[in-house]
Amino acid sequence: MKTDDLRNIPSVSRLLDSPALQKLVDRIGHHAVVEGVRQRVEALRTRVHQASEAYVPALTELADQIAESIRRETKPTLLPTINATGVLLHTGLGRAPLAASAVEAMRAIASEYASVELDLSSGKRSQRVVAVEPLLQELCGAEAACVVNNNAGATMLALAAVAAGREVIVSRGQLIEIGGNFRLPDVMATSGATLREVGTTNRTHLDDYRRAIHEDTAALLLVHPSNFVVQGFTKSVELRELVSLGRECQLPVIHDIGSGALLDMAEYEFRDEPVATESVRQGADLVLFSGDKLLGGPQCGIAIGRRRWVEQLTQHPMARALRVDKLTLAALAATLRLYRQGDVARREIPLLAMLSTTEDELEVRARQLAERINAWHGAVAAEAVADVSYLGGGSIPAQQMPTWCVDLDAADENVDRLAAGLRVGTPSVVGRVRRGRLLLDLRSIFPRQDDALLLAVKQLDVTIEPSGE
Repeated sequence: MKTDDLRNIPSVSRLLDSPALQKLVDRIGHHAVVEGVRQRVEALRTRVHQASEAYVPALTELADQIAESIRRETKPTLLPTINATGVLLHTGLGRAPLAASAVEAMRAIASEYASVELDLSSGKRSQRVVAVEPLLQELCGAEAACVVNNNAGATMLALAAVAAGREVIVSRGQLIEIGGNFRLPDVMATSGATLREVGTTNRTHLDDYRRAIHEDTAALLLVHPSNFVVQGFTKSVELRELVSLGRECQLPVIHDIGSGALLDMAEYEFRDEPVATESVRQGADLVLFSGDKLLGGPQCGIAIGRRRWVEQLTQHPMARALRVDKLTLAALAATLRLYRQGDVARREIPLLAMLSTTEDELEVRARQLAERINAWHGAVAAEAVADVSYLGGGSIPAQQMPTWCVDLDAADENVDRLAAGLRVGTPSVVGRVRRGRLLLDLRSIFPRQDDALLLAVKQLDVTIEPSGE
């Protein structure tokens, strides 16, 4: 270490007077910039003190380096992203995007005070579920409804309210893990209910439930195993059979349908996805499902069914801890109103619109995008290719549909580096790597995002040296 090297390190105050850091002060605040500069100056002093030789940048260069470092560190981590993975309900990317009317409803409610728990006609206190309960009653044919933060919350609340300290009977083949190491047996244990497994992994009969019922049984639980499929020598109990047994033994039947379709997904060539309305029609006492999957609304958990049982949920102390805010209620109500208009929902709810897009439409877009990328004569080459998209990742992973993609190639560039370059760009684009290629799946990209996608690829292009011809 040389003493002169330490003397050459600018003071914090001199660095703060530089144009680069002054701009940063205006953007993120004086205190944050001062702390960032102090930390980096101290780190530089430590390196100089410990090294036999050390390079100390000039004032302007050091200020620019520090400003860039602070910008990277303070960049928001929650950012809009172009989903080019082809997974329409991608958990890591926020699952279902919202309809424009739902976004507008959230904006209107967020910017003002709102009648969350106030009946405007009487001036008396009201319940926040009133914002959505009539819509759910109408659309699903249910007597009552409540909404909580997510479907895991709805499941936990239902079990706590209906069966705390008692047994709930469920098929061994339905003891699913729903993601993030969140397992149904753990949910049940946390709720205070006791799990009573019946049947085997691949075969469960109605008599298995019947033999397990005794004086300590509180409910019968049927869970749709949406994140895996058991094939071959299998047997499961249908909802109508379980409902009949529940009526006979005076036990409520809880049907956790998971993804929460309000339309028959067979319309989109997806079979075996339960529909909330049908579960109610078949007599389930409580039907539990997500708002941000097949329904296409905001993240929430919805419980519908017979008023007697729904009221047990709403009156349970845990309900307040799991309740949703005014923005979720606004977005959910707006989404449900679209379902009242039939074909309008199919056009305006993004998930349903994506599912409705034809292969021909996707092929035209893929070929046009590939042609425009190749017209730059840069380092990144593109080709339109046919492939498959997936409805979900961790949930409903086996549901796939045909699609068209833009296949990107950058000569000798590592495909993982290529994918990373798009992820951290502006706009951020998350594609999928398959068989050593980077695919941008048009099924999960809105047509309005095509120009932004091109910009992202073009920005990536300048960071890669084009191959010589």
